[in-house]
Amino acid sequence: MTTEDSTVNGTETRRVRVVLVDDHRMFRAGVQAEIGETARTGVEVVGEAADVDQAVTVITATRPEVVLLDVHLPGGGGVEVLRRCAPLMAAAENPVRFLALSVSDAAEDVIGVIRGGARGYVTKTITGTDLVHSVYRVQDGDAVFSPRLAGFVLDAFASTDAPPVDEDLDRLTQREREVLRLIARGYAYKEIAKQLFISVKTVESHVSAVLRKLQLSNRHELTRWATARRLV
Repeated sequence: MTTEDSTVNGTETRRVRVVLVDDHRMFRAGVQAEIGETARTGVEVVGEAADVDQAVTVITATRPEVVLLDVHLPGGGGVEVLRRCAPLMAAAENPVRFLALSVSDAAEDVIGVIRGGARGYVTKTITGTDLVHSVYRVQDGDAVFSPRLAGFVLDAFASTDAPPVDEDLDRLTQREREVLRLIARGYAYKEIAKQLFISVKTVESHVSAVLRKLQLSNRHELTRWATARRLV
């Protein structure tokens, strides 16, 4: 499938077909509202998915130009989507390109999806206008990053040494790591719930699980632990 141009009010506008992959329905709806008004933005949302299996099915069926991909997904995460869609990314004609869109700005998340083949990584603080521009740049084959994230990639690919394994950190799920970072940055439970599109009670459950797994007593100890590992 090829990208088409449309004419709006006498002005030629680019068109790009996009699939949204995120496990939060409300967030997908928000992105759709921000960028999916095709007559204004040129972006046509042709599919959505909430987990790895759905993502692979929808992407394969629709063959979009760009996929907006969350890093943390049920079924193996964004890296697993990239692995299973590798033939589509490598297609000689009309390759599918991926732009990670995540709440996380952790170095390991950024590096993981870039190594997996994503063309860029932006955080969910991005504005709708900037996200549209980023989608078009990725469609053109450019690399796109939110401020400071590019440094993670440059450092990772400049080094030949594999990062050390942190057994304590590996005990945590991806969602628990997200909550951990936000707690360590001083966010209140309500703020974390709003940012991650989960309930306050779910945040409390994740914090309890993190404290138990890391054998810590309170959020102050948790903050010191995260700061020592440069996770903040």
